[in-house]
Amino acid sequence: MKQLLLKAWLTRGWLACLLWPLAQIHGLAVRLRWALYRSGLLWSERFKVPVIVVGNVVAGGAGKTPLVMALVKHLQAQGSQVGVVSRGYGRAGHDSLEVKPETPVYMSGDEPALIRRATGAPVFVASKRTHALRSLLAAYPATQVVVCDDGLQHYALQRDIEIAVFDDRGVGNGWLLPAGPLREPWPERKRHGLDLVLHTGQKPAFEGFSSSRELADHAIAVDGSQLALSTLLGTSLVALAGIANPEAFFAMLRARGLTLEKTIAFPDHHDFENDDLNAYAGQTVLCTEKDAVKLFAMESLSQLRLLAVPLAFSPEPAFFAALNTLLAPLLSQLPSSHGHQIT
Repeated sequence: MKQLLLKAWLTRGWLACLLWPLAQIHGLAVRLRWALYRSGLLWSERFKVPVIVVGNVVAGGAGKTPLVMALVKHLQAQGSQVGVVSRGYGRAGHDSLEVKPETPVYMSGDEPALIRRATGAPVFVASKRTHALRSLLAAYPATQVVVCDDGLQHYALQRDIEIAVFDDRGVGNGWLLPAGPLREPWPERKRHGLDLVLHTGQKPAFEGFSSSRELADHAIAVDGSQLALSTLLGTSLVALAGIANPEAFFAMLRARGLTLEKTIAFPDHHDFENDDLNAYAGQTVLCTEKDAVKLFAMESLSQLRLLAVPLAFSPEPAFFAALNTLLAPLLSQLPSSHGHQIT
């Protein structure tokens, strides 16, 4: 044991080793929770439609929401009636709420608002995802597939397909929180129902499907009009981002040849205030689509030229083929009023 701890101290860092006992306790708690749900001692709810859960095994953002939107669009293109449920991280309130175009972002959360805007699919939020899903099916009984944004560890909601998303961090140092980034033991988690692994970064750390992430060729103004990014070449620009990895957004802008005079990184899900924009009056400011759902509604917007740059995210075709294979038998079991066969 001493040799193992010494090796870990040298390879994983002294702070992680100091937190190692807490990580061990965390691991025991996770495994106990798995056992309680599998035995039925902790109650979980199954619904009559296939449920796809998209989530992380590591803490922090890794590209879940872009994947959720890609999944919804893929299933819509196949002819399925798709709905989405989410907790709506950071939103005000706890009750079930349908996210509509006119719903204030502080009531829905930024990611559910973005999903609704990008896909047009019904989106419901609630502090408990089971409540959101129940409300979704009550309002849209013809729903054939439900995609759950996050919730890989929300075992109270039974799921038919589990998808774990990883970025270039992989599993970090391989230890559980708080000594490492893992929410659940890996690779042990793969044996507990995980169906698909998708890597959203450029350097997958282990086996799984890959995807591409790049900026769209255009930016979107507050009135919905589009502007080619090429028209901004040679212009002095400001870029801001309140996402999990702001530097990735800035790097993609620079890779398109854009000149960033200043970059401002905010915490993920940042609640923007007018003071955040006042210093950039008269300038052209670029932001992410996720930030735009909040920023486009702000009073100080008239003082500057704010443009949202969408992310073009696409899993490899083999990922969608594998998903279709998993989903087809589930859809074939739906009642005739819901029936649809993915090809």
